[in-house]
Amino acid sequence: MLTIRKAADRGTTYIGWLDSKHTFSFGDYTDPRHHSFRTLRVINDDRVAAGQGFGTHPHRDMEIFTWVLSGELAHKDSMGTGATIHAGEWQAMSAGTGVSHSEFNPSPTVPVHLLQMWITPARRGLTPMYQQKAFAPPPGTWQTTLSPDGRDGSLVIHQDAVIRTATLTATPLTHDLAPGRGAWLHVATGTASVNGLELQAGDAVAAEGESLTLTGDGQVVLFDLG
Repeated sequence: MLTIRKAADRGTTYIGWLDSKHTFSFGDYTDPRHHSFRTLRVINDDRVAAGQGFGTHPHRDMEIFTWVLSGELAHKDSMGTGATIHAGEWQAMSAGTGVSHSEFNPSPTVPVHLLQMWITPARRGLTPMYQQKAFAPPPGTWQTTLSPDGRDGSLVIHQDAVIRTATLTATPLTHDLAPGRGAWLHVATGTASVNGLELQAGDAVAAEGESLTLTGDGQVVLFDLG
């Protein structure tokens, strides 16, 4: 079974320097029909104006990861990390017992476009951890970006979840779901056809008990969840 989540139906936060779309309940946006999908708790589609950002704020007991689609994002945290995430790079932060961090667009002229995603960890009280890596898979192939065991050079996530990305082409790309697992596919940019369903940037589809076949010209992120 496939269920579509349209971009236009997402929650919105707009405060001048931040234009954020929320796939699931977040902040002042609450929708009991779209609070989470399995362990996937947050997908925020953020555009942050030049020279602006999020001040220092705390997290705990959450797996938090960011994919920068265009521009750059500067990160500082209470673990002593100071890094800039460039377009095409992924950041993964296990908040565990508690982390404070800030996120800032360092460019004086160029906005940054990013997806920030949260997954509930398999257990509470983990030691906080920071990871960052650039991925540049060839078009029409899957790239594993996060997994429990760091397979294929991916970053590590503390949950039964595998996150994959792809830049689609006209050649079909498939993802088979093992029994009992579910998938959430989010179109980050461009367009995607998923099992014949036409999706635009910001649209998503949930899959239960059904494998996926994709074509198009967009960038997608897929969550394969236990």
